[in-house]
Amino acid sequence: MNLSSLYSDLSEEQIELIQALPRSERLLQIATIRNVSTRDMVNDVAERAGIPVLEEIQLIDNPTATLPLRLIHEYQCVPVRTTEVDSDADVAEETSPNTQPIPLVTLWPPDAKMDRWIYAVSGRKPEWHLGNPDQVIHTITQRFGVGAGSLDESDIVNDVDDEEDAEDEDAAVIRFVNEVVHKAVTDRATDIHFEPHRDALQIRYRIDGELVPVRVPDNLIKFQGAIISRLKIMAKLNISEKRRPQDGRISFGAGEGELDIRISTFPTMYGESVSLRLLNQKSKPLSMRELGLAPDEEKHVERHLASPHGIILVTGPTGSGKSTSLTAFIRLINKPERRIITVEDPVEYEVPGVNQTQVHSEIGLTFATSLRAVLRQDPDVIMVGEIRDRETADIAIRASLTGHLVLSTLHTNDAPGALTRLVDMDIEPFLIASSVEMIIAQRLVRRLCPNCAQPGNFDPKHVASCLTAMRINQSEAQFGHLAKNAIGCERCRKLGFRGRVAIFEILRVTEEIHEHIVKRDSSRLIRQTAIKQGMRSLQQSGWEHIKNGSTTFEEVMRFAELESEEG
Repeated sequence: MNLSSLYSDLSEEQIELIQALPRSERLLQIATIRNVSTRDMVNDVAERAGIPVLEEIQLIDNPTATLPLRLIHEYQCVPVRTTEVDSDADVAEETSPNTQPIPLVTLWPPDAKMDRWIYAVSGRKPEWHLGNPDQVIHTITQRFGVGAGSLDESDIVNDVDDEEDAEDEDAAVIRFVNEVVHKAVTDRATDIHFEPHRDALQIRYRIDGELVPVRVPDNLIKFQGAIISRLKIMAKLNISEKRRPQDGRISFGAGEGELDIRISTFPTMYGESVSLRLLNQKSKPLSMRELGLAPDEEKHVERHLASPHGIILVTGPTGSGKSTSLTAFIRLINKPERRIITVEDPVEYEVPGVNQTQVHSEIGLTFATSLRAVLRQDPDVIMVGEIRDRETADIAIRASLTGHLVLSTLHTNDAPGALTRLVDMDIEPFLIASSVEMIIAQRLVRRLCPNCAQPGNFDPKHVASCLTAMRINQSEAQFGHLAKNAIGCERCRKLGFRGRVAIFEILRVTEEIHEHIVKRDSSRLIRQTAIKQGMRSLQQSGWEHIKNGSTTFEEVMRFAELESEEG
């Protein structure tokens, strides 16, 4: 096969980059360079290579009986059924299997070496088809599990008798761990959990806020100790210490970018549980427009960010996107005439021109001690990753009262709750009322997959009950026909959702809210006043996203009970 014409319009640097990539990434890279769809690129490459395109992948009943798992994994090809193979051909194959070619789907045209190995191992000539890279990888992963080929026991001796066999097993475990992380990056996971149980080592990804089990090889439990040790070695942790929790970090190369992985180990009944938090150092922080704020909310936020002093708080549970919002705010106000210093744990996004530091509690560099030092650095804007205690809250408030704009986060259920939380930290109410300018509560809800979402055609009674639970006026029921349902397709891993969108609740400290704070009124009363003054609740913000087809009733309904309890 001559693919030289495929590179005719590319520079030497681009060709070198493509040829250095794994086979699984070449077609997608060329599509990106040429700015064409993956489907069009598959058709183009297939035509140049002289092999047909396979639109729908259907595996044969027992693929590994035809082709060893190691070759399926290494060459990223798998035996399939094709429309050309009819029932008569199936009968012929059963009677004289070596005379029939073996239909294979792959994600990049094969070379002569692949042809020779396939024929040598299976005794049959390959009949190649080209498939969409994402579909091929997804099919292999779903059928055999992540990294199945790495731990194929046909190449690994369980009872290690000599040094060479031990090296083979170590190499297999290293490949497996790398593949698990690479697959997590491909699936846009934020966390990976290795969880030991009595009879299995379970691996789960957190994708769009939801935990998703990962299909893994059946023999994974045999390599549990080696896998956990490999992760600890990567993080430079003590592999002999298995009774105490340990924390560390890993720098992991992922394509053109680099992952900063935070690792945490925790002893359980059946071994150490390991959690990995994936932070892409090359991730592009969102802009204000990309956060998903409504136009009027965006104007309010921008006006307060332009203020020379005061505190702006972002609240919500862990994983609700608070750091992402703060970084977007920093990007908006980052100008040469403003000195901005951040104290974070960890630094998730790098912002050019901003002085960013990371806390290290093990050496006494906490939020409070860092904040004291920052005040001696002549800052205009200070961003504190989180207010965790009274000392940090007190320093932040006094910094805002002495002419600094302070941005920070709190863990509270809603915006009014942040005010009562500060009071609970023994901060004087008059100091809170004088310093806090705005509080933004937010959540992340899963975004409907645009490829498969369909109109919900909900019963009017169902729409009415959902609106009641969300405390939305029943007059909004007229827009119920705009709501959509999650269906599921290959692009979204059959989940029906792809990505997340934020919903917001923005409380501005007006004169009336100021009076409530000074009087130590409850968050319920503060909420009622804020809503009268135009505050849009989390549920109301979610309803707007339901109407524009971004998410579903079920996603927003998660927070309906919360608002009912809070006020």
